[in-house]
This record gives sequence, structure tokens and C-alpha cells, in this order.
Amino acid sequence: MDNAAAKSFRDLIVWQKAHTFVLNVYRVSEGFPADERYGVTSQLRHAAVSIAANIVEGFRKRGPADKLRYFNIAQGSADECLYYLVLVHDLRIADTVQLQSQLEEVLRLLQAYMNAIKK
Repeated sequence: MDNAAAKSFRDLIVWQKAHTFVLNVYRVSEGFPADERYGVTSQLRHAAVSIAANIVEGFRKRGPADKLRYFNIAQGSADECLYYLVLVHDLRIADTVQLQSQLEEVLRLLQAYMNAIKK
């Protein structure tokens, strides 16, 4: 659904996928070691929430430049998340391959949404 047809951020497929990603990050990170509670667990969760939150904030902005700025911030948070997922995987804390795939889909949708706004 494009922005013109969307009445709420909840209508955006990119937000729906980002929100599902956040929920899955929380589920997976519940199993992280306790000594990572204030380390990678907190950082990963914060970055994941930031993706969806910046999509929400950008949705409400009126001008294309403002919208794109928030969506670009969401992209940055997604890239940060991707690094944490690689780190967690490489440290053998958890298998994050599926989460990485979900995140890449969010990034593709976000870029497509941004491209539509630029037109």
C-alpha cells in the first residue's frame, strides 16, 4: 500500500515487516547469555525498534525531504542491526540467518518506498 492510500503507519507493509522483525529480535534475544543483557542484547533491540519507530515518524511527516530523512535513519538502524546479527552469529550466541533475511527484506521494501517518494 502506498503512502497516499495509507491512513496509518500500520497500513504500510514496510512497517508491518519491520514490526515483525522487532518481535522476532526480542524472541531470539531472550536466549542470549545474561552477561550480554547490557551489551549486544540491548544494542540489538534498540536498533531494531529504531527501524520501525523511524518509519512511523517518517510516515507522519508532510514533505518528501522530511519523510526521506526519517526513512534514511531507519536504513542506518537496519544496517546497525545487520552488524549485530552478524556478530551474534559469529560469536555463536544464536543462529541469526533467518533474522538477517527478514531484515534484508525490510531494507528492500524501505528502499522501494523511498524511491516512490522521490518520484
